[in-house]
Amino acid sequence: MNLVDAHHHLWDLEGANHPWLCDQPRIPFRYGDYTAICRNYLGEHYLADTAGHTVLGSVHVEAEWNPADPVGETRWLEEVLTTLAHPVVLVVQARLEREDVDDVLSKHAAFERVRGVRQKPRAALSSDTVKRGQPGSMDDKIWRDGYSKLAQYGFSFDLQVPYWHLDQAADLACDFPETTLILNHTGLPLGRHRHDLAPWRKALEKLAQQDNTAIKISGLGQAGLPWTVEANRGVIRDALAIFEHTRAMFASNFPVDRLCVDFNTLYSGFQEIVCDLPPTQQDNLFFANARKFYRIPA
Repeated sequence: MNLVDAHHHLWDLEGANHPWLCDQPRIPFRYGDYTAICRNYLGEHYLADTAGHTVLGSVHVEAEWNPADPVGETRWLEEVLTTLAHPVVLVVQARLEREDVDDVLSKHAAFERVRGVRQKPRAALSSDTVKRGQPGSMDDKIWRDGYSKLAQYGFSFDLQVPYWHLDQAADLACDFPETTLILNHTGLPLGRHRHDLAPWRKALEKLAQQDNTAIKISGLGQAGLPWTVEANRGVIRDALAIFEHTRAMFASNFPVDRLCVDFNTLYSGFQEIVCDLPPTQQDNLFFANARKFYRIPA
Protein backbone atom coordinates (compact mmCIF):
# COMPACT_ATOMS: atom_id res chain seq x y z
CA MET A 1 0.00 0.00 0.00
CA ASN A 2 1.23 3.51 -0.84
CA LEU A 3 0.69 5.89 2.07
CA VAL A 4 1.72 9.08 3.77
CA ASP A 5 1.43 8.58 7.51
CA ALA A 6 -0.04 11.84 8.79
CA HIS A 7 0.72 11.28 12.48
CA HIS A 8 3.43 9.29 14.26
CA HIS A 9 6.08 9.76 16.92
CA LEU A 10 9.67 8.78 17.69
CA TRP A 11 11.32 8.89 21.09
CA ASP A 12 14.52 7.94 22.89
CA LEU A 13 13.97 7.58 26.61
CA GLU A 14 17.65 7.46 27.53
CA GLY A 15 17.67 11.24 27.94
CA ALA A 16 14.43 11.24 29.99
CA ASN A 17 13.08 14.05 27.81
CA HIS A 18 9.52 12.69 27.79
CA PRO A 19 8.18 12.97 31.35
CA TRP A 20 4.92 11.13 30.61
CA LEU A 21 6.89 8.10 29.41
CA CYS A 22 9.69 8.21 31.98
CA ASP A 23 8.21 9.43 35.26
CA GLN A 24 6.31 7.55 37.94
CA PRO A 25 3.48 7.35 38.63
CA ARG A 26 2.07 7.08 35.13
CA ILE A 27 -0.45 9.71 34.10
CA PRO A 28 -4.11 8.79 33.42
CA PHE A 29 -4.37 7.76 29.77
CA ARG A 30 -7.39 7.15 27.55
CA TYR A 31 -6.04 3.74 26.44
CA GLY A 32 -5.45 2.63 30.01
CA ASP A 33 -2.09 1.10 30.94
CA TYR A 34 0.54 2.29 28.47
CA THR A 35 3.61 0.65 30.01
CA ALA A 36 4.16 -1.32 26.79
CA ILE A 37 5.15 1.83 24.87
CA CYS A 38 7.44 3.23 27.56
CA ARG A 39 10.54 2.15 25.65
CA ASN A 40 12.59 3.58 22.83
CA TYR A 41 10.84 3.97 19.49
CA LEU A 42 13.25 5.10 16.80
CA GLY A 43 13.48 5.09 13.05
CA GLU A 44 14.38 1.43 12.82
CA HIS A 45 11.34 0.49 14.90
CA TYR A 46 9.05 2.55 12.67
CA LEU A 47 10.56 0.91 9.58
CA ALA A 48 9.91 -2.52 11.06
CA ASP A 49 6.28 -1.65 11.80
CA THR A 50 5.67 -0.27 8.31
CA ALA A 51 7.49 -3.02 6.43
CA GLY A 52 5.42 -4.24 3.51
CA HIS A 53 4.03 -0.78 2.77
CA THR A 54 5.48 2.01 0.65
CA VAL A 55 5.69 5.03 2.94
CA LEU A 56 5.86 8.03 0.62
CA GLY A 57 6.24 10.48 3.50
CA SER A 58 5.26 11.00 7.11
CA VAL A 59 4.44 13.63 9.70
CA HIS A 60 6.23 13.46 13.04
CA VAL A 61 4.04 15.07 15.70
CA GLU A 62 5.52 16.36 18.94
CA ALA A 63 5.50 13.72 21.65
CA GLU A 64 5.26 15.90 24.77
CA TRP A 65 8.97 16.48 25.07
CA ASN A 66 10.02 18.35 28.21
CA PRO A 67 8.24 21.72 27.79
CA ALA A 68 11.17 23.52 29.41
CA ASP A 69 13.04 22.96 26.12
CA PRO A 70 10.40 22.80 23.35
CA VAL A 71 12.92 23.22 20.52
CA GLY A 72 15.06 20.39 21.91
CA GLU A 73 12.87 17.77 20.26
CA THR A 74 13.21 19.49 16.88
CA ARG A 75 17.01 19.58 17.18
CA TRP A 76 17.05 15.91 18.18
CA LEU A 77 14.82 14.88 15.29
CA GLU A 78 17.10 16.60 12.80
CA GLU A 79 19.80 14.17 13.92
CA VAL A 80 17.80 10.92 14.02
CA LEU A 81 15.51 11.30 11.00
CA THR A 82 18.39 10.44 8.69
CA THR A 83 17.50 6.78 9.34
CA LEU A 84 14.24 7.24 7.38
CA ALA A 85 14.57 7.45 3.61
CA HIS A 86 11.15 8.99 2.99
CA PRO A 87 10.43 12.71 3.49
CA VAL A 88 9.49 13.53 7.10
CA VAL A 89 8.03 16.86 8.19
CA LEU A 90 7.46 18.06 11.73
CA VAL A 91 4.59 19.32 13.85
CA VAL A 92 6.39 20.76 16.84
CA GLN A 93 5.73 21.82 20.41
CA ALA A 94 4.94 25.38 21.42
CA ARG A 95 2.96 26.56 24.43
CA LEU A 96 0.99 29.42 22.95
CA GLU A 97 0.18 31.05 26.27
CA ARG A 98 3.84 31.41 27.30
CA GLU A 99 5.67 34.71 27.21
CA ASP A 100 8.48 33.21 25.13
CA VAL A 101 6.19 31.98 22.34
CA ASP A 102 7.70 34.37 19.77
CA ASP A 103 11.20 33.12 20.50
CA VAL A 104 10.11 29.47 20.40
CA LEU A 105 8.28 29.84 17.09
CA SER A 106 11.15 31.70 15.46
CA LYS A 107 13.61 29.01 16.54
CA HIS A 108 11.36 26.26 15.16
CA ALA A 109 11.01 28.18 11.91
CA ALA A 110 14.76 27.93 11.35
CA PHE A 111 14.31 24.20 10.65
CA GLU A 112 13.21 23.40 7.10
CA ARG A 113 11.12 20.39 8.12
CA VAL A 114 8.77 22.27 10.46
CA ARG A 115 5.22 22.68 9.14
CA GLY A 116 3.13 23.41 12.19
CA VAL A 117 2.55 23.34 15.93
CA ARG A 118 0.57 21.07 18.18
CA GLN A 119 -0.74 21.90 21.61
CA LYS A 120 -3.45 20.42 23.79
CA PRO A 121 -5.21 23.50 25.19
CA ARG A 122 -6.98 23.32 28.53
CA ALA A 123 -9.95 20.98 28.36
CA ALA A 124 -12.72 19.71 30.62
CA LEU A 125 -12.75 16.06 31.63
CA SER A 126 -16.36 15.60 30.56
CA SER A 127 -18.96 17.38 28.48
CA ASP A 128 -21.00 18.40 31.52
CA THR A 129 -18.08 20.28 33.13
CA VAL A 130 -17.23 22.55 30.18
CA LYS A 131 -16.89 26.25 31.01
CA ARG A 132 -16.06 28.73 28.27
CA GLY A 133 -13.35 31.30 28.86
CA GLN A 134 -10.98 29.23 31.00
CA PRO A 135 -7.31 30.30 31.22
CA GLY A 136 -5.20 28.24 28.83
CA SER A 137 -8.20 27.28 26.73
CA MET A 138 -8.98 28.25 23.13
CA ASP A 139 -11.09 31.10 24.55
CA ASP A 140 -8.19 32.60 26.51
CA LYS A 141 -7.04 35.93 25.04
CA ILE A 142 -3.41 35.25 25.95
CA TRP A 143 -3.55 31.82 24.29
CA ARG A 144 -5.25 33.29 21.23
CA ASP A 145 -2.59 35.98 20.97
CA GLY A 146 -0.05 33.18 20.70
CA TYR A 147 -2.19 31.39 18.13
CA SER A 148 -2.35 34.57 16.04
CA LYS A 149 1.42 34.37 15.54
CA LEU A 150 1.29 31.08 13.66
CA ALA A 151 0.25 32.69 10.38
CA GLN A 152 3.38 34.82 10.08
CA TYR A 153 5.45 31.62 9.99
CA GLY A 154 3.07 29.79 7.68
CA PHE A 155 2.42 27.21 10.40
CA SER A 156 -0.69 25.06 10.63
CA PHE A 157 -2.11 24.01 13.99
CA ASP A 158 -2.74 20.45 15.12
CA LEU A 159 -5.47 20.41 17.75
CA GLN A 160 -6.08 17.60 20.24
CA VAL A 161 -9.08 18.14 22.50
CA PRO A 162 -12.21 16.11 23.29
CA TYR A 163 -15.07 16.74 20.91
CA TRP A 164 -17.02 18.76 23.48
CA HIS A 165 -14.58 21.64 22.90
CA LEU A 166 -15.03 21.78 19.14
CA ASP A 167 -17.40 24.75 19.38
CA GLN A 168 -14.37 26.66 20.67
CA ALA A 169 -12.28 25.24 17.83
CA ALA A 170 -14.85 26.36 15.27
CA ASP A 171 -14.77 29.89 16.69
CA LEU A 172 -10.96 29.81 16.58
CA ALA A 173 -10.88 28.68 12.95
CA CYS A 174 -13.42 31.35 12.03
CA ASP A 175 -11.49 34.13 13.75
CA PHE A 176 -8.13 33.10 12.23
CA PRO A 177 -8.99 31.98 8.69
CA GLU A 178 -5.38 32.21 7.49
CA THR A 179 -4.31 29.32 9.77
CA THR A 180 -5.22 25.74 8.89
CA LEU A 181 -6.56 23.84 11.91
CA ILE A 182 -6.14 20.06 11.76
CA LEU A 183 -8.14 18.04 14.28
CA ASN A 184 -6.21 15.09 15.72
CA HIS A 185 -7.45 11.59 16.44
CA THR A 186 -10.91 11.89 14.89
CA GLY A 187 -12.06 14.27 17.62
CA LEU A 188 -11.73 11.61 20.35
CA PRO A 189 -15.18 9.97 20.17
CA LEU A 190 -16.39 8.08 23.24
CA GLY A 191 -17.92 4.63 22.90
CA ARG A 192 -19.38 3.25 19.70
CA HIS A 193 -23.14 3.24 20.29
CA ARG A 194 -25.05 5.55 18.01
CA HIS A 195 -26.52 7.56 20.87
CA ASP A 196 -23.03 8.04 22.35
CA LEU A 197 -21.72 9.27 19.02
CA ALA A 198 -24.52 11.75 18.32
CA PRO A 199 -22.89 14.68 20.19
CA TRP A 200 -19.52 13.83 18.63
CA ARG A 201 -21.03 13.99 15.14
CA LYS A 202 -22.74 17.30 15.93
CA ALA A 203 -19.44 18.75 17.16
CA LEU A 204 -17.59 17.62 14.03
CA GLU A 205 -20.27 19.12 11.82
CA LYS A 206 -19.84 22.50 13.52
CA LEU A 207 -16.06 22.44 13.05
CA ALA A 208 -16.30 21.28 9.43
CA GLN A 209 -18.34 24.36 8.54
CA GLN A 210 -15.04 26.25 8.62
CA ASP A 211 -13.20 25.74 5.34
CA ASN A 212 -9.75 26.03 6.94
CA THR A 213 -10.19 22.82 8.97
CA ALA A 214 -9.28 19.19 8.34
CA ILE A 215 -9.34 15.94 10.30
CA LYS A 216 -6.90 13.10 10.91
CA ILE A 217 -8.57 9.71 11.22
CA SER A 218 -6.43 8.05 13.85
CA GLY A 219 -6.30 7.36 17.56
CA LEU A 220 -9.48 5.28 17.61
CA GLY A 221 -8.36 2.74 20.18
CA GLN A 222 -10.52 1.95 23.18
CA ALA A 223 -9.13 0.94 26.56
CA GLY A 224 -8.87 -2.82 26.90
CA LEU A 225 -10.23 -3.52 23.40
CA PRO A 226 -8.52 -4.35 20.11
CA TRP A 227 -8.90 -2.07 17.09
CA THR A 228 -11.35 -3.72 14.68
CA VAL A 229 -13.12 -2.79 11.47
CA GLU A 230 -16.44 -3.63 13.08
CA ALA A 231 -15.87 -1.21 15.96
CA ASN A 232 -14.58 1.65 13.84
CA ARG A 233 -16.34 1.47 10.48
CA GLY A 234 -19.23 3.69 11.56
CA VAL A 235 -17.01 6.32 13.19
CA ILE A 236 -14.73 6.53 10.16
CA ARG A 237 -17.56 6.72 7.65
CA ASP A 238 -19.29 9.39 9.72
CA ALA A 239 -16.09 11.46 9.84
CA LEU A 240 -15.71 11.09 6.08
CA ALA A 241 -19.32 12.08 5.48
CA ILE A 242 -18.73 15.26 7.46
CA PHE A 243 -15.28 16.33 6.20
CA GLU A 244 -15.48 14.46 2.87
CA HIS A 245 -12.48 13.00 1.09
CA THR A 246 -10.93 16.42 0.48
CA ARG A 247 -10.25 17.30 4.14
CA ALA A 248 -9.55 13.95 5.81
CA MET A 249 -6.44 11.78 6.06
CA PHE A 250 -5.49 8.48 7.62
CA ALA A 251 -2.71 8.26 10.21
CA SER A 252 -1.18 5.55 12.38
CA ASN A 253 -0.53 7.36 15.68
CA PHE A 254 2.32 4.89 16.16
CA PRO A 255 3.73 3.79 18.49
CA VAL A 256 0.82 4.82 20.73
CA ASP A 257 -1.76 2.82 18.79
CA ARG A 258 0.42 -0.27 19.03
CA LEU A 259 -1.38 -0.65 22.34
CA CYS A 260 -4.45 -1.81 20.42
CA VAL A 261 -3.43 -2.76 16.86
CA ASP A 262 -0.48 -3.59 14.61
CA PHE A 263 0.28 -1.41 11.61
CA ASN A 264 -0.83 -3.93 8.97
CA THR A 265 -4.17 -4.57 10.65
CA LEU A 266 -4.76 -0.84 11.04
CA TYR A 267 -4.12 0.10 7.43
CA SER A 268 -5.82 -3.00 6.06
CA GLY A 269 -8.80 -1.94 8.15
CA PHE A 270 -8.73 1.57 6.73
CA GLN A 271 -8.57 0.08 3.25
CA GLU A 272 -11.49 -2.26 3.87
CA ILE A 273 -13.66 0.54 5.25
CA VAL A 274 -13.21 2.76 2.17
CA CYS A 275 -12.81 0.09 -0.52
CA ASP A 276 -16.07 1.19 -2.17
CA LEU A 277 -14.86 4.76 -2.75
CA PRO A 278 -13.43 5.84 -6.11
CA PRO A 279 -9.64 5.37 -6.37
CA THR A 280 -8.97 9.10 -6.47
CA GLN A 281 -10.84 9.57 -3.18
CA GLN A 282 -8.91 6.71 -1.60
CA ASP A 283 -5.67 8.30 -2.78
CA ASN A 284 -6.69 11.53 -1.05
CA LEU A 285 -7.24 9.73 2.23
CA PHE A 286 -4.10 7.61 2.16
CA PHE A 287 -1.54 10.11 0.88
CA ALA A 288 -2.62 13.08 -1.26
CA ASN A 289 -4.31 15.13 1.46
CA ALA A 290 -1.45 14.66 3.93
CA ARG A 291 0.96 15.84 1.24
CA LYS A 292 -1.23 18.87 0.58
CA PHE A 293 -1.92 19.97 4.14
CA TYR A 294 1.62 19.36 5.39
CA ARG A 295 3.40 20.40 2.20
CA ILE A 296 5.30 17.15 1.83
CA PRO A 297 7.35 16.84 -1.37
CA ALA A 298 6.33 14.08 -3.76
